[in-house]
Amino acid sequence: MAPDPMFPPAVFVIWWTGLLITLVVFVPLSVLLLHRLWRTARSIQLYARDALVAAGGIAANTAQIGALDQTIEVAGGMLTAASSIEQKLGAATGILARRAERL
Repeated sequence: MAPDPMFPPAVFVIWWTGLLITLVVFVPLSVLLLHRLWRTARSIQLYARDALVAAGGIAANTAQIGALDQTIEVAGGMLTAASSIEQKLGAATGILARRAERL
């Protein structure tokens, strides 16, 4: 007489069924989900590269803001000089107008 098996045959059937379901369903599903995750990460990487290029352009375009501040200061000095010139020209115009009246 053969000794009784340690596990009944139903346990092995359930075990092999679970392994087959795992192999047929869960492994391909995992591969599919990992592939989607990889594509999404790759897309994010490409968008980040484009954003970096755009940020470099923005930095280059805004680098001259300091020069604009200096231009405003120079323009203020020019305005002061222009008003001084205007006063002097006004005085010269008055003098020439009085001379023209005498003639």
